[in-house]
Amino acid sequence: MSARLVSVAALVALSLPVFQAAAQQQVPPAPAQEPSAPAPSGPPVFPKPDPANFTAATPTKEVVNAFLQTSWGFDDTRVWQVQAIQKTSVEGISKVTIVVGDKNGKQKTSAIQFFVLQDGKHIVAGDEIIPFGEHPFADFRAQLQQHADGPYRGSPSKDLEIVEFADFQCPHCKDAQANMDKLAVDFPKARIVFQNYPLARLHAQAVTAATYGVCVAKQGGSNAFFTYAAAVFDGQDGLSSSDGATLTLNSAVTKAGLDPAKISACATTPAAGASVEASVKLAQDLNVNQTPVLMVNGRQVPANVPYDTLKQIIAYQMKLDGISQ
Repeated sequence: MSARLVSVAALVALSLPVFQAAAQQQVPPAPAQEPSAPAPSGPPVFPKPDPANFTAATPTKEVVNAFLQTSWGFDDTRVWQVQAIQKTSVEGISKVTIVVGDKNGKQKTSAIQFFVLQDGKHIVAGDEIIPFGEHPFADFRAQLQQHADGPYRGSPSKDLEIVEFADFQCPHCKDAQANMDKLAVDFPKARIVFQNYPLARLHAQAVTAATYGVCVAKQGGSNAFFTYAAAVFDGQDGLSSSDGATLTLNSAVTKAGLDPAKISACATTPAAGASVEASVKLAQDLNVNQTPVLMVNGRQVPANVPYDTLKQIIAYQMKLDGISQ
């Protein structure tokens, strides 16, 4: 997994280090961190903030806390404190320092710093630019509502939209399908959308599998697509070679009730390729650089986190967006 999620991206991975081993990305993963010292027992005792460290007019402490509450509020054991909001040598850019721990003392208290940009809507954390503010996921949610056009299951309403970015040749994406199937049952109000994000640098047959999927959805609809997708993931080992991919994909098309020859011909058209490219661009515009990833009303969450945690995050996002269970 990328260092972005480990820093502040969705501000989830800090409490869920298992994420780091459960995704694939176009670029090499961050170096492994040295083992940390044993965590303290009991709730953390944070140092008292020094008023002299609050020299920037923006953002306010209230905005920072609202951002953290939106990002971290699904976990009622998480506690934090804003330690400083300071001016920098660049006009309009502020440096924010927080300390974070948990009520049970299971994690070592740590400090996080990020820089708030002049527009007040973005921060720089590590080497990434990340949405910021009281409603940090709103812009991404709007983009997804407009541009996430992949096949979907569940509700036609976009009030609760869960968009999966996945690569058919990614083993972690295959593993995540158990979570996706459970979500479809447990969140009947959700519109669960599949968006292709083939990692072509890692997986030689991923783009072909994606273009086949585009054509299956076009000719057979969403139900046929999800039958196809399940079959491709089940037979994923067959994608390890060109000949094996042809057999695997044609078999999946047949299971979806469609003609492999027609789908194969469609998959080579410019329109099919353009659809996959548009889906990849959407992922990149949303700062998605690994698979599998979910966008839950604009909130980025790895798709293969423990299922109870995933349910907890989705339920919390529903609460934030005023959606009843």
